[in-house]
Amino acid sequence: QVQLVESGGGLVQAGGSLRLSCAASGRTFSTYAMGWFRRAPGKERELVVAISPSGDNANYADFVKGRFTISRENAKNTVFLQMNSLKPEDTAVYYCAAGTSWYYSAPSFWTYWGQGTQVTVSS
Repeated sequence: QVQLVESGGGLVQAGGSLRLSCAASGRTFSTYAMGWFRRAPGKERELVVAISPSGDNANYADFVKGRFTISRENAKNTVFLQMNSLKPEDTAVYYCAAGTSWYYSAPSFWTYWGQGTQVTVSS
């Protein structure tokens, strides 16, 4: 069992930055792929980026390439999402997830989920 707790969301102006954190419980964090998903109002949950257990590989959605960066610190059971050049269309609830495969983008392939943190980007 893995419990995930996100933090770092908030309100930011377009062009600004935020850094999300996801703290995981348990001793097996380093064996899980970790992902950040988001759900905007009226839309389906979608993958933002996922990272392999070692941190050597990442799978970014096209709409965040060059703006967002995922990283993880296995010694601290934490995964981060650095979000730069934020746009109003990035407004969503952002969820942290743990799973077995970092290359699967469908939410159904991911096992554990956090409660989410709201990110609002004003124009």
